[in-house]
Order: sequence, then C-alpha cells, then structure tokens
Amino acid sequence: MNIFPCAKINLGLNIVSKRSDGYHNLETVFYPIAINDILKISDGKKEGLTLELEGNYIECDLEKNLVFKTYDLLNNDFNLPPLHIVLNKNIPMQAGMGGGSSDGAYTIRLINDYCRLGLTIEEMERYAARLGADCAFFIRAVPAYAEGIGEVLSPIRFSLENYHIIVVKPPIAVSTREAFSNIHPAIPAKNCREVVLGQPIETWRDDLKNDFEDSIFPQYPQIAEIKQQLYDAGAVYASMTGSGSAVFGIFREQPELDFPATQLFRASC
Repeated sequence: MNIFPCAKINLGLNIVSKRSDGYHNLETVFYPIAINDILKISDGKKEGLTLELEGNYIECDLEKNLVFKTYDLLNNDFNLPPLHIVLNKNIPMQAGMGGGSSDGAYTIRLINDYCRLGLTIEEMERYAARLGADCAFFIRAVPAYAEGIGEVLSPIRFSLENYHIIVVKPPIAVSTREAFSNIHPAIPAKNCREVVLGQPIETWRDDLKNDFEDSIFPQYPQIAEIKQQLYDAGAVYASMTGSGSAVFGIFREQPELDFPATQLFRASC
C-alpha cells in the first residue's frame, strides 16, 4: 500500500504575537502543492517499525524521523503489529515546505488504513498536532487558514489550478532559531486570508507578506535574489515559503527559467 505526502506553500505568513510558552502565534494560508514523497507500507519481519529511506539524503538518525515518531505515537494506543515502511524523499528539506510534517501526517493516514484503526479525520488531526505545529494540516491537505502555532485550521475554498507554480530551493539551510532571531511580532495591516480570498493575485505583491523574509533576506541575500528573479521572469506573485529557504513564484504561463546550483520544481495544484 502506497501514499504520497504532498508539500505546501505559505500564502502570507505573519507572526502576530509571542506566547507565554515561548512559541509564537501566527496567521497564514497553507496551500498544498503536488511535489510529493512516497510512503510504502508492508508487514514487518521483526518487532516494531523498520524504516528504509530512498531518494534525497536525510541527515538524521532514523529514530528521530517523524515516521518513526508517528509509529511510536500510535503504538502507545493501538499496540501496532510489526511494520516495514519505505520513505522515498522528493520534497526538499529545510525548505519551509513541510516535508517532514507531511510525512508524519501521511504516516498516520497510512497506518490507519493499513491496520484498520478506524480513526476519524478529527482524531487523526489530533494525533498529528502532537507531532508538530503544521502536521495537522496534512491530514486533509486542503487549502486552509491557520492560526495559533499553525494547528488551528479553517479550510477555505480557494484554488490556483489555472496557474503554474515554480519552487526554487537554493543550497541553503535555514534553522528555525535563525528565522525567529530578528522577528518582531505585530498584527499585519491586512490579514492574509482576506488578501488571498478577496484580492486579485496581481495585488498580492503589495499586501501579502511573509514576515520571515525581513529576518532571512539580510542574512542570505541569495534567497532575496531568487524572489526578484521570479518576478523578473513574469511571476504575478513570489514569496519565500515558511521560514525558507525555498521561494515560489505563481505564473499565468509556464516560464522558461534557469537557476544554476538550485533545485527547481514545477508543481501542479
């Protein structure tokens, strides 16, 4: 049995306040895009989970992978049988595209089906929220307005199906600590949901902002240059996604692009 975890982009991302628990409240629109990993599940031959990695290199201990953490989380409540999972990575890492979170959430969906756990969508979302702030989004993987630390989700009716999305991932790793280092929480002049749902895309450039760009661009001007190159190539809107380092552009026509020494993805919606 296979399942295909998707990536996401952020249409606006505003850090609105600092919380007493040390986290930050945010407002963003999560939008799923068809850049996908692959998860394959089968019966295991020894106790617990065996995890096999393919595709892009993942620099971490297997036990720290969210697929492993997901198995342990569900096993605590359901006494799961031995399972073997193959994770083929295609979504770029440390990119702000939610690849790890997606893998965790889709593992919940995969195990739920394979082991016939009978979990509802809402129950799977609650498990996913325990894995990470944006994991719950990937249970439904539909456009959604997110608040809190990213776990308070309100699905929205919105589509970019008539556009082309280009994602450029430079060889830069941005840590979460770096991304938050120069953030100054504030209520934005315009809420990102109102901009996305109520304004033409051509106006987003002035009104739809990712607050992390103010923190990241001075440290990594190459990322800012990619954003400008996407506009120069005809993007109607371009932005860094999440806390970076990937940058996406939304185009009316499929552009001809050349970004040396980067990963470039053409994503459908």
